Amino acid sequence: MTILKNFQNRKERGFTLVELMIVVAIVGILAALAIYGIRKYILNSKTAEARNSLGQMSKDAAAAFSREGMAADTLALGASTGVTNRLCASAPKSVPDAKTKIQGKKYQSSPSEWNDGAAGDKVTGWTCVKFSMSDPQYYMYSYTAADPTGDGTFTAKAEGDLDGDTELSEFTIEGAIKKEGNERVVVIAPNLDETNPEE
Repeated sequence: MTILKNFQNRKERGFTLVELMIVVAIVGILAALAIYGIRKYILNSKTAEARNSLGQMSKDAAAAFSREGMAADTLALGASTGVTNRLCASAPKSVPDAKTKIQGKKYQSSPSEWNDGAAGDKVTGWTCVKFSMSDPQYYMYSYTAADPTGDGTFTAKAEGDLDGDTELSEFTIEGAIKKEGNERVVVIAPNLDETNPEE
């Protein structure tokens, strides 16, 4: 009888303060982990823009090298012209043209920003690479090439400032012309170089 009474008293008294504190601590830890995971997920979704864009840009630069170029002048009867392959020359400016335009915000570029070079110039910058963005962007993009008609290299870069603290994140990918016998091909780096990717 006494055992039954003790059991009923214990059943009616509820949770102790220690038990409630343990439950609150567990809920707090789970909430902190969830917030950290969500923050990482959001940052990763934003940096995916830079990774995808640079991957596309490097493939476009390699495809531009594969296009055969020839002189646009008329030929004399019985004459011929050589076929050349070359990298696209450097884009004269990045898009957008200032880092402050992407500092903690998105930038909407205009189509004219991706149409650089003189009219009819098909070997310079964004026009040659055939890369552009129509959606708002977190990153500033640039394309540079060295010795595009020789044994050249190119670098595609994305710079961003997701948290607006003026410290930039930087993503770069490089490509280079390699020779094997008489063949020349563009080889792209197997991975991006990332500096402060979550800034």
